[in-house]
Amino acid sequence: MNTKKLQINLIRIGFLVLFIFIMSKGTPVLWLGIFGVSLIAALFFGRIFCGWICPMNTLMIVTEWIDKKLGIKLKDTPKVLESGWLGWVVLFASVASMAAVKKLTGVNVPVLLYLLVLSVLVTLRYKPEVFHNKICPFGILQGFAGKFAFFSRRVDQDKCIGCKLCEKACPSQAILVLPQNKKADINSKLCHQCYNCELVCPKDAIDFGKKYRYEVG
Repeated sequence: MNTKKLQINLIRIGFLVLFIFIMSKGTPVLWLGIFGVSLIAALFFGRIFCGWICPMNTLMIVTEWIDKKLGIKLKDTPKVLESGWLGWVVLFASVASMAAVKKLTGVNVPVLLYLLVLSVLVTLRYKPEVFHNKICPFGILQGFAGKFAFFSRRVDQDKCIGCKLCEKACPSQAILVLPQNKKADINSKLCHQCYNCELVCPKDAIDFGKKYRYEVG
């Protein structure tokens, strides 16, 4: 395994362990605090929470790996989800249910755990971008902040050969090889800053730095 990929996976596992520890202590608000900090960070560095910290993403990576080993052909985004409305519904429903149940019973609804299970179940049937882009409430907020990120993954247009390896490696459909110039373009609203594209690029055309061109999407 590539050294950088190993390091990233170890960081993901570390945050997964931290998430389990926080939830076992019954202090989900602490994890929401981490998410809040990452949301601010997304304004500058993109969706690092989604690519490096989120326990749902970590388990989805494992789920997708199992799907590939079993030869399960994953489906594209269902037409009913194309508009992205479900993600907003899940977001508001999660907040409303937590607030209502807490006020009425004093009990904290384990919404985070429910979402964790949902992410795995969805990824067993659909491609990862379905949950990332259309269902995950955290992804919606991260995407809004990440859209304005000052730094993000970027493509050196002079080096890019349009091979589409990065497009295939992206878990969130953040990369598109544009038909007009056969060059890859990265949408920071969707990009998880996860290194997948950089690791497979044969020309080292992708890196992290200041955005310098308009992004499609």
